Amino acid sequence: MTTRDLTDDLEAAMPLAFTEFDPSATDRRAGLVIVDEVNGFATVGAGALAPTEPDEFITNMVEETVILARYFTAQGWPILAFQDTHIPGKPEPPYPPHCEAGTGEEELVPELKWLEQDANTTLVRKDCINGFIGAMRSDGSNAVADWVTENGITDLLVVGICTDICVMDFVLTSLSARNHDMMPGLKDIYVYDEGCSTYHLPRHVAEEIGHGAAAAHPQDVTHYMGLYFMASRGAQLVNKVILPA
Repeated sequence: MTTRDLTDDLEAAMPLAFTEFDPSATDRRAGLVIVDEVNGFATVGAGALAPTEPDEFITNMVEETVILARYFTAQGWPILAFQDTHIPGKPEPPYPPHCEAGTGEEELVPELKWLEQDANTTLVRKDCINGFIGAMRSDGSNAVADWVTENGITDLLVVGICTDICVMDFVLTSLSARNHDMMPGLKDIYVYDEGCSTYHLPRHVAEEIGHGAAAAHPQDVTHYMGLYFMASRGAQLVNKVILPA
């Protein structure tokens, strides 16, 4: 059985429901969240967890994100971009050292580097998988919750990498935070399918490099699983973002 066959079986047994997202709808104030589209995860050869060769799935994610980010900032709408950033010598189990400060791995991919100078963008460096937890400050406040509240955001549109890891952790925790009234104005969280990606590690490769079969991570299957679990917890899955010309 190929991973495509497995994904087809998942689609048959656990189908996903998608909707369109119109950020200009008069009844919403949309905010774009970009999760970890940094060199260490999305630029070929940039680090231990970066792709080793061009990956169409990841390339498409970046292209879709650029389109959305350009549109959002042209409208003066808020954007929040996470950058996975770790203290050198302090790895994040179970992963090898990655995105350490000062290596360049923690910097936004070249296509999104302009966000550093964008007036509508808030950059948040995080030292753990979960962006919402990584946004906690020493005084107990939270950068994400404050950003949502200060910008009057009612709906989040989330893109990024990895669908089943950092994106999923952020979305699930944000849903719980919303339900706990930490972001009382937030209504819904939308996840854009084509704006997300994850890494590919076939079982035979995982075994060849000594990680063992349990480290296998087929890209299409794990992406689907990430979407499924986010939807099962209340996220809205998006297959089209309506951007007027």
